[in-house]
Amino acid sequence: MHQIEPHFGWRDYYRVEDDPNSVYFEKEYSEFEYTNKVYNFLLHPQWDKFGSDTLLMKILFVEYDEGYAIIEFIGEWNDAINNDIMFLKRDILDDFIDMGVNKFILIGENVLNFHGSDDAYYQELYEDLEDGWAIFLHFLPHVIDEMKHYGIQDSVILDEDDEKTFDWRRKKPEVFFDIVDRLVNGDPEPLQVR
Repeated sequence: MHQIEPHFGWRDYYRVEDDPNSVYFEKEYSEFEYTNKVYNFLLHPQWDKFGSDTLLMKILFVEYDEGYAIIEFIGEWNDAINNDIMFLKRDILDDFIDMGVNKFILIGENVLNFHGSDDAYYQELYEDLEDGWAIFLHFLPHVIDEMKHYGIQDSVILDEDDEKTFDWRRKKPEVFFDIVDRLVNGDPEPLQVR
């Protein structure tokens, strides 16, 4: 797992350590010192901790004027023991919501398991987003199934059709957001690629 890096192709557009609104502002990253881990597995040092012992994240892109953020995750999402959604909501998402961000793309292709508890924080997130949304993209099928078991789909969008977004890394962040926004809003019009 130590070789899995968060997506770095958008670093010319956004760097979390350069964002004065981010909790990671002015953080210095190492390419060689591996201190992050999930259980006994070391993770690449570019991943960020946010209060969970088993789940790490990377804020890949934030567009404050348009009100959206794209965040990638790795590890095990555990609400039952670690209350990961509480830490994510309180320590990361609430700050962005206070700055007008109300659309969140959460990418979980490296989330290996989900252990649910209840949907209270997901419901709170839904209520705080008002006219916005949160979508979970590229989570593994068994993870989506477990999330559905806890009713999370009533508060966030669990996208199981990755066909239109599977090559998200090859797109510019604003193009990726436009595609996802159209999917969320059911817009059948084709998107002009920029």
